[in-house]
Amino acid sequence: MRALFLRELRLAARAGGGALTGVLFFLAVVATIPFALGPDLNMLARIGPAVLWIGALLASLLGLDRLFQADREDGSLDVLVLSSDRHMLALTVFVKCLAHWTASVLPLVLAAPVLGLVLNMEPVAIGATALTLLVGTPAIAFIGATGASVAVSLPRGGLLVSVLVLPLAIPVLIFGVSASYAAVNEPDPFLPPFLILAALTMFLAVIGPAAAALALRYSTD
Repeated sequence: MRALFLRELRLAARAGGGALTGVLFFLAVVATIPFALGPDLNMLARIGPAVLWIGALLASLLGLDRLFQADREDGSLDVLVLSSDRHMLALTVFVKCLAHWTASVLPLVLAAPVLGLVLNMEPVAIGATALTLLVGTPAIAFIGATGASVAVSLPRGGLLVSVLVLPLAIPVLIFGVSASYAAVNEPDPFLPPFLILAALTMFLAVIGPAAAALALRYSTD
């Protein structure tokens, strides 16, 4: 599994542009908000956590269609599906999701504090938002694996993946934003929504790869 994880990271590095494209899209979303709402710094600070979460969510969807596409094109996906049992295939999908998150989504989390300064957010709000993104965005990768596996056999499945994944990611968005707001809005407690967010990520870490493995097995039949 470690070899597979390192292989996926090397392939992502060789492909190039994925992480940079995501960060630039994230920056474009965040930078557009002040132009739309005006120069009210207090309002920008209030909605900052929601803006960062929405931007990170949309940027996370960009590379999901390529999660299994390269393996399908070179034939390695068929070999992987045929040579692995159900549990091993789910574990393989789990590792691929972690590698995708590390290569494409983690840069968004690292860029979030800098973009939080653009939105005039308080340091506590920036830290809370970055922490919730760090805990919650892996769930988007696990959900995305299911959508990518359903659309892997389609020639142009990128839009379909986004349509499938976005509604399923709404609970992650809700609790991520709620925890971020609770960190600066007393007496709202930070811990309950944060723990629910962590529980969602752990739940989807089990369900997402298993569902994706099942979809991949049917897509090769």
